[in-house]
Parts: sequence; structure tokens; C-alpha cells
Amino acid sequence: MSGEIILSKGRPADARIAKEQRCYELLDALGIEYSRVDHAPADDMERCREIEKVLGCEIVKNLLLTNRQQTDVYLLLMPGQKPFKTKILSKQLGVSRLSFATAEQMLGLLDITPGSLSVLGLMNDRENRVRLLIDSDVLKLDCIGCHPCLNSSTLGFKTEELIGRFLPAVGHGYTAVELPWEEL
Repeated sequence: MSGEIILSKGRPADARIAKEQRCYELLDALGIEYSRVDHAPADDMERCREIEKVLGCEIVKNLLLTNRQQTDVYLLLMPGQKPFKTKILSKQLGVSRLSFATAEQMLGLLDITPGSLSVLGLMNDRENRVRLLIDSDVLKLDCIGCHPCLNSSTLGFKTEELIGRFLPAVGHGYTAVELPWEEL
């Protein structure tokens, strides 16, 4: 990643695209304090390592998954360095097979494109079609980092604010899941 990465507090002073702006407006309306880092597009976890150091929060991995019939959709939040094993999660959920949702599903359900997936996109799921799953290790974090629906900025805020303020405001609960660090 080239260029200096600078930590800022709160919303940017310059104009942003509408879906990013809506994130800032909602967080501000809810009284959720957040730090912000603007950067070159970061669409994978490796690019996020440098950003984490500046942000002071672990950037969580966000995966949009669907069952075989594509009738159920899940947003999984897990530590960025933890490996994902679909078989283990499928068993916990009692579904035969999970696969990654398509770019079209991501856009249609959460108004987000691949590489920018974020729990903040749940504000766009007004029909509650996406079920949130949070790995237990994420729930232990003091703060988390995620994109404001666009991968050229990353926000950091307290995990308790996500659970206690953001999710109730957007009408979503969550299910805690246990994913192992190593292969079983």
C-alpha cells in the first residue's frame, strides 16, 4: 500500500458516495463514536494488516453465504486471520451446504459490491433477509474494523456499540457461532 495512512475521528469533510455517506449519518445519529482511515482500495485481508496498525482495531472478515437452495443468506463476521471451513459452519447451522453468495445477491440485499462487504450493509437489509452470524472470537474484541460499504475507507468502533446500538437500530439480531482456529 503506498502513501501515508492517517487516522481520523468521525465523518470525512469531503463529499462521499451516497451509501458511504449513509453509514456516517446512521452512526452519528446513533451516537456511535468511530475512527476512520482513508486508503487505497483494500479488498482482501492482507491489505488490511497495515490499516489495522493505524486503526488500532482488528478488521473483521465479512463473508456472505447462502444455502444450497439460495433461500437463506448469512453474513458471517470472523477474525481476519482465522481460516473459514464451510463444513463446520454448515453443521452448526444445520444446513447441508453453504456457498458464497453472488455479487448480484450482495448488491441486491446489502447495496455492497465484492471487496466492500461489511456488517454496516445490514442497514440496507430492510426486509431482514440476511441472518447475521458472529464468531465468538469477534465478540471478545474490544473494537472492530470494517468498511463503510466502500473499501477505500475503514472504520473502527467498539464491538459493544455494534451489538447494543447498531444492530437494534437496523432491526437485526445475531447468532454466535464457534469456528476453530485450526482444522479439526
